[in-house]
Amino acid sequence: MEEETIFEIIHNMDQFTNHLIVQWNKTFGEELGISHILILGHLNVDGKNRPSDIAKNIGLTPPTVTHLCEKLVNKKLIVRSKDEDDRRIIYLSITPLGQEVLERANEEGQVLRRKLFEKLTFEEQAQMLAIYKKLNA
Repeated sequence: MEEETIFEIIHNMDQFTNHLIVQWNKTFGEELGISHILILGHLNVDGKNRPSDIAKNIGLTPPTVTHLCEKLVNKKLIVRSKDEDDRRIIYLSITPLGQEVLERANEEGQVLRRKLFEKLTFEEQAQMLAIYKKLNA
């Protein structure tokens, strides 16, 4: 019975996460996915970075980061630059437009999460918070 309950919890968490992503994609309307936003967020916090470092940091493969960054460059949300000492090394940096899009994405995400969590009572929210803190510890 315990194994079945754990599976059901994981299944419902996955469904919730997928629902959240689908809803965010519908409301955000920038033709960007969560992975694009993760890259923008990483560059916004850490500054200019090599694609391989971004891949390691956010858990994607280097070819995936390269593919995602192509779209971000085309939309002028990030720029590429070469290392002054070693021209083979490419860096990526977020642009002011990229920062604006990232900020809007975060705002949209907060609004969406607020709407979803409004379904819970204060007590349920407190229980959920305690459970997640326990799992993260």
